[in-house]
Amino acid sequence: MNQNTLLGILLPFAGTALGSAMVFFMKKEMNKRLEKMLLGFASGVMMAASVWSLLIPAISMAEQEGGLSWMPPAVGFLLGMGFLLLLDTLTPHLHYTEEKPEGVPAHLKKTTMLVLAVTLHNIPEGMAVGVTFAGVLTENTAMTLAGAFALSVGIAIQNFPEGAIISMPLKSNGLSKKKAFMYGALSGIVEPVAAFITILLTGLVVPLLPYLLSFAAGAMIYVVVEELIPEAQNGEHSNIGTVGVAVGFVLMMILDVALG
Repeated sequence: MNQNTLLGILLPFAGTALGSAMVFFMKKEMNKRLEKMLLGFASGVMMAASVWSLLIPAISMAEQEGGLSWMPPAVGFLLGMGFLLLLDTLTPHLHYTEEKPEGVPAHLKKTTMLVLAVTLHNIPEGMAVGVTFAGVLTENTAMTLAGAFALSVGIAIQNFPEGAIISMPLKSNGLSKKKAFMYGALSGIVEPVAAFITILLTGLVVPLLPYLLSFAAGAMIYVVVEELIPEAQNGEHSNIGTVGVAVGFVLMMILDVALG
Protein backbone atom coordinates (compact mmCIF):
# COMPACT_ATOMS: atom_id res chain seq x y z
CA MET A 1 0.00 0.00 0.00
CA ASN A 2 1.55 3.32 -1.07
CA GLN A 3 1.49 6.65 0.79
CA ASN A 4 -1.35 8.11 -1.30
CA THR A 5 -3.60 5.17 -0.51
CA LEU A 6 -2.74 5.28 3.20
CA LEU A 7 -3.48 9.01 3.34
CA GLY A 8 -6.73 8.51 1.45
CA ILE A 9 -8.11 5.86 3.80
CA LEU A 10 -7.09 7.85 6.92
CA LEU A 11 -8.70 11.16 5.89
CA PRO A 12 -12.28 10.18 6.85
CA PHE A 13 -11.08 9.04 10.29
CA ALA A 14 -9.32 12.38 10.73
CA GLY A 15 -12.61 14.15 9.94
CA THR A 16 -14.43 12.16 12.63
CA ALA A 17 -11.69 12.80 15.20
CA LEU A 18 -11.63 16.55 14.51
CA GLY A 19 -15.40 16.72 14.76
CA SER A 20 -15.36 14.81 18.03
CA ALA A 21 -12.87 17.36 19.38
CA MET A 22 -15.63 20.00 19.22
CA VAL A 23 -16.77 18.64 22.57
CA PHE A 24 -13.91 20.65 24.12
CA PHE A 25 -15.20 23.92 22.65
CA MET A 26 -19.00 23.59 22.86
CA LYS A 27 -20.31 24.12 26.39
CA LYS A 28 -23.93 23.11 25.80
CA GLU A 29 -25.81 20.73 23.53
CA MET A 30 -25.65 21.46 19.82
CA ASN A 31 -28.34 23.79 18.47
CA LYS A 32 -31.15 21.61 17.06
CA ARG A 33 -31.42 23.56 13.80
CA LEU A 34 -27.67 23.31 13.26
CA GLU A 35 -27.83 19.59 14.03
CA LYS A 36 -30.62 19.07 11.48
CA MET A 37 -28.67 20.99 8.83
CA LEU A 38 -25.51 18.96 9.46
CA LEU A 39 -27.41 15.67 9.30
CA GLY A 40 -28.97 16.78 6.02
CA PHE A 41 -25.54 17.84 4.75
CA ALA A 42 -24.11 14.40 5.56
CA SER A 43 -27.04 12.79 3.74
CA GLY A 44 -26.44 14.88 0.63
CA VAL A 45 -22.73 14.08 0.55
CA MET A 46 -23.37 10.35 0.89
CA MET A 47 -26.06 10.30 -1.81
CA ALA A 48 -23.89 12.18 -4.31
CA ALA A 49 -20.86 10.02 -3.47
CA SER A 50 -22.94 6.88 -4.00
CA VAL A 51 -23.89 8.01 -7.51
CA TRP A 52 -20.79 9.74 -8.91
CA SER A 53 -18.01 7.94 -7.04
CA LEU A 54 -19.49 4.44 -6.87
CA LEU A 55 -22.45 3.57 -9.09
CA ILE A 56 -21.36 5.40 -12.27
CA PRO A 57 -17.83 3.86 -12.17
CA ALA A 58 -19.41 0.44 -11.43
CA ILE A 59 -21.62 0.76 -14.53
CA SER A 60 -18.63 1.86 -16.64
CA MET A 61 -16.58 -1.14 -15.51
CA ALA A 62 -19.47 -3.51 -16.19
CA GLU A 63 -19.83 -2.07 -19.71
CA GLN A 64 -16.11 -2.64 -20.35
CA GLU A 65 -16.45 -6.28 -19.33
CA GLY A 66 -19.42 -6.82 -21.66
CA GLY A 67 -22.69 -8.55 -20.95
CA LEU A 68 -25.52 -6.97 -18.96
CA SER A 69 -23.98 -3.71 -17.75
CA TRP A 70 -26.79 -3.11 -15.25
CA MET A 71 -26.47 -6.51 -13.56
CA PRO A 72 -23.37 -6.03 -11.34
CA PRO A 73 -24.44 -2.57 -10.06
CA ALA A 74 -28.00 -3.76 -9.37
CA VAL A 75 -26.90 -6.94 -7.58
CA GLY A 76 -24.14 -5.18 -5.63
CA PHE A 77 -26.45 -2.34 -4.59
CA LEU A 78 -29.12 -4.70 -3.23
CA LEU A 79 -26.52 -6.81 -1.43
CA GLY A 80 -25.12 -3.66 0.21
CA MET A 81 -28.58 -2.64 1.39
CA GLY A 82 -29.19 -6.16 2.68
CA PHE A 83 -25.85 -6.29 4.49
CA LEU A 84 -26.53 -3.08 6.42
CA LEU A 85 -30.09 -4.22 7.14
CA LEU A 86 -28.67 -7.42 8.65
CA LEU A 87 -26.11 -5.51 10.75
CA ASP A 88 -28.80 -3.06 11.86
CA THR A 89 -31.06 -5.94 12.89
CA LEU A 90 -28.45 -7.93 14.80
CA THR A 91 -26.18 -5.29 16.39
CA PRO A 92 -27.45 -3.73 19.65
CA HIS A 93 -27.33 0.05 19.21
CA LEU A 94 -29.12 3.23 20.18
CA HIS A 95 -29.74 6.39 18.17
CA TYR A 96 -29.27 9.54 20.23
CA THR A 97 -32.73 10.81 19.20
CA GLU A 98 -34.44 7.72 20.61
CA GLU A 99 -34.83 5.99 23.96
CA LYS A 100 -35.46 2.41 22.81
CA PRO A 101 -32.41 0.40 21.60
CA GLU A 102 -32.44 -1.52 18.32
CA GLY A 103 -30.94 -4.87 17.40
CA VAL A 104 -30.54 -8.00 19.49
CA PRO A 105 -31.30 -7.29 23.19
CA ALA A 106 -28.09 -6.81 25.18
CA HIS A 107 -27.14 -5.43 28.57
CA LEU A 108 -24.85 -2.69 27.32
CA LYS A 109 -24.35 0.84 28.59
CA LYS A 110 -26.26 3.60 26.83
CA THR A 111 -23.00 5.27 25.80
CA THR A 112 -21.74 2.01 24.27
CA MET A 113 -24.89 1.61 22.19
CA LEU A 114 -24.70 5.25 21.07
CA VAL A 115 -21.16 4.64 19.78
CA LEU A 116 -22.23 1.38 18.11
CA ALA A 117 -24.97 3.23 16.21
CA VAL A 118 -22.41 5.59 14.66
CA THR A 119 -19.88 2.81 14.10
CA LEU A 120 -22.47 0.87 12.09
CA HIS A 121 -22.91 3.58 9.49
CA ASN A 122 -19.17 4.30 9.34
CA ILE A 123 -18.56 0.81 7.92
CA PRO A 124 -19.98 1.51 4.42
CA GLU A 125 -18.09 4.81 4.26
CA GLY A 126 -14.83 2.96 4.91
CA MET A 127 -15.75 0.36 2.31
CA ALA A 128 -16.53 3.08 -0.23
CA VAL A 129 -13.12 4.72 0.22
CA GLY A 130 -11.35 1.35 0.17
CA VAL A 131 -12.98 0.14 -3.03
CA THR A 132 -12.25 3.39 -4.92
CA PHE A 133 -8.57 3.27 -3.99
CA ALA A 134 -8.56 -0.44 -4.86
CA GLY A 135 -9.76 0.56 -8.32
CA VAL A 136 -6.86 2.98 -8.62
CA LEU A 137 -4.36 0.36 -7.45
CA THR A 138 -5.63 -2.13 -10.05
CA GLU A 139 -5.18 0.64 -12.66
CA ASN A 140 -8.81 0.45 -13.74
CA THR A 141 -9.55 3.16 -16.29
CA ALA A 142 -12.87 4.03 -14.64
CA MET A 143 -11.12 5.09 -11.40
CA THR A 144 -8.62 7.91 -10.94
CA LEU A 145 -6.49 8.90 -7.95
CA ALA A 146 -8.06 12.37 -7.97
CA GLY A 147 -11.54 10.84 -7.98
CA ALA A 148 -10.66 8.53 -5.09
CA PHE A 149 -9.33 11.49 -3.09
CA ALA A 150 -12.46 13.48 -3.92
CA LEU A 151 -14.56 10.77 -2.28
CA SER A 152 -12.20 10.56 0.69
CA VAL A 153 -12.23 14.33 1.21
CA GLY A 154 -16.02 14.47 0.81
CA ILE A 155 -16.56 11.79 3.46
CA ALA A 156 -14.02 13.48 5.75
CA ILE A 157 -15.97 16.76 5.44
CA GLN A 158 -19.27 15.12 6.33
CA ASN A 159 -17.60 13.13 9.13
CA PHE A 160 -16.62 16.37 10.87
CA PRO A 161 -20.18 17.32 11.89
CA GLU A 162 -20.99 13.66 12.56
CA GLY A 163 -18.10 13.49 15.04
CA ALA A 164 -19.50 16.52 16.88
CA ILE A 165 -23.03 15.11 16.79
CA ILE A 166 -21.93 11.89 18.53
CA SER A 167 -19.49 13.38 21.07
CA MET A 168 -21.92 16.01 22.41
CA PRO A 169 -24.65 13.49 23.42
CA LEU A 170 -21.97 11.31 25.04
CA LYS A 171 -20.97 14.26 27.23
CA SER A 172 -24.65 14.93 27.99
CA ASN A 173 -24.96 11.29 29.15
CA GLY A 174 -22.38 11.80 31.87
CA LEU A 175 -19.02 11.16 30.21
CA SER A 176 -16.14 13.55 30.69
CA LYS A 177 -15.09 15.65 27.70
CA LYS A 178 -11.98 13.51 27.22
CA LYS A 179 -13.93 10.25 27.21
CA ALA A 180 -16.64 11.70 24.94
CA PHE A 181 -13.92 12.74 22.49
CA MET A 182 -12.19 9.37 22.69
CA TYR A 183 -15.38 7.38 22.08
CA GLY A 184 -16.46 9.72 19.30
CA ALA A 185 -13.09 9.41 17.58
CA LEU A 186 -12.96 5.64 18.05
CA SER A 187 -16.33 5.28 16.34
CA GLY A 188 -14.53 6.37 13.18
CA ILE A 189 -11.61 3.93 13.44
CA VAL A 190 -13.77 1.32 11.70
CA GLU A 191 -13.50 3.35 8.48
CA PRO A 192 -9.77 2.81 7.75
CA VAL A 193 -10.13 -0.81 8.93
CA ALA A 194 -13.06 -1.43 6.54
CA ALA A 195 -11.16 0.37 3.77
CA PHE A 196 -8.06 -1.78 4.27
CA ILE A 197 -10.05 -5.04 4.27
CA THR A 198 -11.91 -3.96 1.12
CA ILE A 199 -8.65 -3.18 -0.66
CA LEU A 200 -7.32 -6.64 0.23
CA LEU A 201 -10.48 -8.36 -1.03
CA THR A 202 -10.55 -6.38 -4.26
CA GLY A 203 -6.88 -7.11 -4.89
CA LEU A 204 -7.64 -10.81 -4.69
CA VAL A 205 -10.69 -10.75 -6.97
CA VAL A 206 -10.47 -7.83 -9.43
CA PRO A 207 -13.59 -8.83 -11.47
CA LEU A 208 -15.68 -8.18 -8.34
CA LEU A 209 -14.83 -4.46 -8.39
CA PRO A 210 -18.16 -3.36 -9.99
CA TYR A 211 -20.05 -5.41 -7.40
CA LEU A 212 -18.02 -3.99 -4.51
CA LEU A 213 -18.45 -0.39 -5.69
CA SER A 214 -22.22 -0.76 -5.91
CA PHE A 215 -22.27 -2.77 -2.65
CA ALA A 216 -20.70 0.22 -0.88
CA ALA A 217 -23.22 2.52 -2.58
CA GLY A 218 -26.15 0.40 -1.39
CA ALA A 219 -24.79 0.34 2.17
CA MET A 220 -24.35 4.12 2.19
CA ILE A 221 -27.84 4.76 0.82
CA TYR A 222 -29.24 2.47 3.52
CA VAL A 223 -27.65 4.67 6.19
CA VAL A 224 -29.06 7.81 4.58
CA VAL A 225 -32.62 6.46 4.31
CA GLU A 226 -32.70 4.53 7.59
CA GLU A 227 -30.87 6.94 9.89
CA LEU A 228 -29.66 10.31 8.68
CA ILE A 229 -32.77 11.71 6.96
CA PRO A 230 -35.21 10.52 9.69
CA GLU A 231 -32.96 12.08 12.34
CA ALA A 232 -32.72 15.32 10.32
CA GLN A 233 -36.54 15.50 10.24
CA ASN A 234 -37.03 14.51 13.88
CA GLY A 235 -38.87 16.88 16.22
CA GLU A 236 -40.32 20.24 15.20
CA HIS A 237 -40.78 20.56 11.45
CA SER A 238 -38.08 22.51 9.66
CA ASN A 239 -36.76 22.76 6.10
CA ILE A 240 -33.20 23.30 7.30
CA GLY A 241 -32.36 19.59 6.93
CA THR A 242 -33.52 19.65 3.31
CA VAL A 243 -31.32 22.68 2.65
CA GLY A 244 -28.41 20.74 4.16
CA VAL A 245 -29.08 17.83 1.79
CA ALA A 246 -28.95 20.17 -1.22
CA VAL A 247 -25.68 21.80 -0.10
CA GLY A 248 -24.00 18.47 0.70
CA PHE A 249 -25.15 16.85 -2.54
CA VAL A 250 -23.95 19.72 -4.73
CA LEU A 251 -20.61 20.02 -2.88
CA MET A 252 -19.85 16.31 -3.29
CA MET A 253 -20.95 16.38 -6.93
CA ILE A 254 -18.64 19.33 -7.63
CA LEU A 255 -15.73 17.64 -5.85
CA ASP A 256 -16.18 14.43 -7.80
CA VAL A 257 -16.71 16.04 -11.22
CA ALA A 258 -13.94 18.63 -10.76
CA LEU A 259 -11.34 16.22 -9.35
CA GLY A 260 -12.49 12.96 -10.94
